[in-house]
Amino acid sequence: MPERSVAGRSIVTRRAIVDIVRIAVQGSYGVTGFSDPSFGRRLLRWIGLDRPGIRLTTEGGLTLDVFITVSFGVPVAEVARQVDSAVRYSLRQYLGAEVASLAIHVDGLRYQPSAVERAEAIERAESIDVSGSSPDQPPAEAGSREPAAVNPTRRATGARKRKAT
Repeated sequence: MPERSVAGRSIVTRRAIVDIVRIAVQGSYGVTGFSDPSFGRRLLRWIGLDRPGIRLTTEGGLTLDVFITVSFGVPVAEVARQVDSAVRYSLRQYLGAEVASLAIHVDGLRYQPSAVERAEAIERAESIDVSGSSPDQPPAEAGSREPAAVNPTRRATGARKRKAT
């Protein structure tokens, strides 16, 4: 025969709540990281005493301020809505607690080029010689007045035909 459950009390630390919120926010689409609202908090984080991005108060209910940066090119309002939903769901699921107030502050956008764009940029940088010419083109002679090899596709698109009058 199963025993009856006894009513009791659970104590959850602030750090546990912050960790649950942090995991929920980092798992949200479009969030690139956390930001620091003040110089003092940035300094504490720099020396390793604080982790950025989340302020938690428990007086009068669970109140959260989340400071995030968002990926460039995604709808900011949609990311904020997703973060709100993920945080509320996680706290309800893990702690059984409802959030009294949740404010999401988007402090910036972060541009992260894709791996393909990075590879192309590296390839272009490597193909440019120190002299400024690419490896497949011979360098122009010092005394020559003619320009180095002209790209044939560029010449074809730039040339216009004149009508004979």
